[in-house]
Amino acid sequence: MAISVMASDIIMQVLFIFTLIFMFLWTLNIPQNLFNNFRYRDRSIYAAKRHFVLGADLLSRSRSTGDRNLAKSAAEHADKSIAINPNDAAVHILKALALDLQGFTTSALEALEAALSPLTAKSLSDGERSDALCKRAEIKMKIGGGGGGVEAAVVDLVEAVRLNGGNTAALRLLGECYEKKGMSEEALKAYVELLKVEPRSAFGQDAVKRLRSGSGSS
Repeated sequence: MAISVMASDIIMQVLFIFTLIFMFLWTLNIPQNLFNNFRYRDRSIYAAKRHFVLGADLLSRSRSTGDRNLAKSAAEHADKSIAINPNDAAVHILKALALDLQGFTTSALEALEAALSPLTAKSLSDGERSDALCKRAEIKMKIGGGGGGVEAAVVDLVEAVRLNGGNTAALRLLGECYEKKGMSEEALKAYVELLKVEPRSAFGQDAVKRLRSGSGSS
């Protein structure tokens, strides 16, 4: 009985101390500040997502209609979302796609570099990173033009395939890069992998047939 009373006293003392601490913090307006911070953060996250969704819709409509003004608006919404949450890689990718659609390849590459930076890339799944790497490789080839662009693209494409072996766009582009480098054997391997994922690919079938006939392989 005495132990029970002692336990009750200890609990009451602890509760009393916590009450005093809370009252002290309240006088400093800390609980209200914390609440305001959480509420502001929630609103900010909602606003960032809203701009992303609007931008993605505008990008989709721009692709289907060919209206570059829609792509410009998509990039603007992406910028607004980035201003709120710069660590969301998906928004940087949205911006890159919108800029590329307008023909601003250098700016699109910069946006993809931001998306794939260590700070933001962790927000992407392996499949999403693979797609982003493939797109970056495509843009590097546009900008590089010569062998340097191809070399840089191959690095991205090899990593893209490593992250997602079923990325048919990366496999096709990798094969094309190897062919430009004169690496027919590696190109053939890439196209064979492409056909494993997409057996009905006319491009893959033609490429394999062409390379095998050229090398005398059966």
